[in-house]
Amino acid sequence: MFLILDPIYMVLAVAGYMVMFLLAGFIAPKVAGRVAGRFSLYTSMLLLALLILSISATILYVILVYAGISAGFTGLIAFLVIINFLMYLASPYIINMMYGAKHSPELQAIVDEAAMRLGERRRFKAMLVHSPPNAFAYGNFLTGRFVAVSDSLVSMLSRDELLAVVGHEIGHHRHRDSAVMLLLGLLPSVIFYLGYAMVHSALRDDRNGKQLAIIGIAAVIASFVVQILVLAFSRLREYYADTEGVRVAGKLPMQSSLAKIHAFYFRAPRAYADIQDSSFKTLFIYAFVNAVANPYVSMRDIEALKRMEVSPLQEFMSTHPPIPKRLRFIDSLPY
Repeated sequence: MFLILDPIYMVLAVAGYMVMFLLAGFIAPKVAGRVAGRFSLYTSMLLLALLILSISATILYVILVYAGISAGFTGLIAFLVIINFLMYLASPYIINMMYGAKHSPELQAIVDEAAMRLGERRRFKAMLVHSPPNAFAYGNFLTGRFVAVSDSLVSMLSRDELLAVVGHEIGHHRHRDSAVMLLLGLLPSVIFYLGYAMVHSALRDDRNGKQLAIIGIAAVIASFVVQILVLAFSRLREYYADTEGVRVAGKLPMQSSLAKIHAFYFRAPRAYADIQDSSFKTLFIYAFVNAVANPYVSMRDIEALKRMEVSPLQEFMSTHPPIPKRLRFIDSLPY
């Protein structure tokens, strides 16, 4: 709350978001268009992860060299890491409470079958939640691994479609996406607050103030660039999880389940708004990216949904790829 009232914080945040919107709206789509299809999904994830880590490491090195390794800066990094780790530990309990999650023996049978088809020996706890149609994976080493599906989604999908959705969520667990995205998601936050702290330090430093201010502002801007890259990596992880859903149930059940969820939210804007406002929306299987076409797509006409155009700005600001692109990606899978 106090940070929001700080004019320096507000100016830096506005400048960062302007850069972020510029990248997402104009630069990122052009770059993505040039490299699309040149690398496999696995290679793309590896290259993007290396890019995120190398940029972040360079920025942090420059900050620590010019600002010095002071107790204030190291304390800030430690504080951000501890807060995020505590949230990681507490989030399963918060999710269970918020969504009234309850174990479902019927859903457990579906989860066990999907895990068996993937050759997964670990047990995943099936939880039924009361919410608009959605599914998500959560948990940690203390609570175990949960696969949650809403009661409304269970009633909407066929058994094969439900297996595909559950396979997608088990895929997130298999790929350790919660931990991976927690670690990568920390980087832009750490860089932003270190840059912000440097700008404040510059105001009190008559000797090196100008230099510190320049580096601090550059770090803040860079943090939003890293955030765009982290979002792109998150979208790749969704494609990666979709491959597991296809392995469990096949292409058509995975595609039709996504299409049904997509159509539901366009026909129920109030439900869309409720989930869009959720603090845990990054967990959900559904992509909150509008497709520019008739929202009343027949569930039988998946081909029409594949041809929908997508807003570049919305796509590059999202943690999930748009449904039309996910459907086309599933078509490209060899199995």
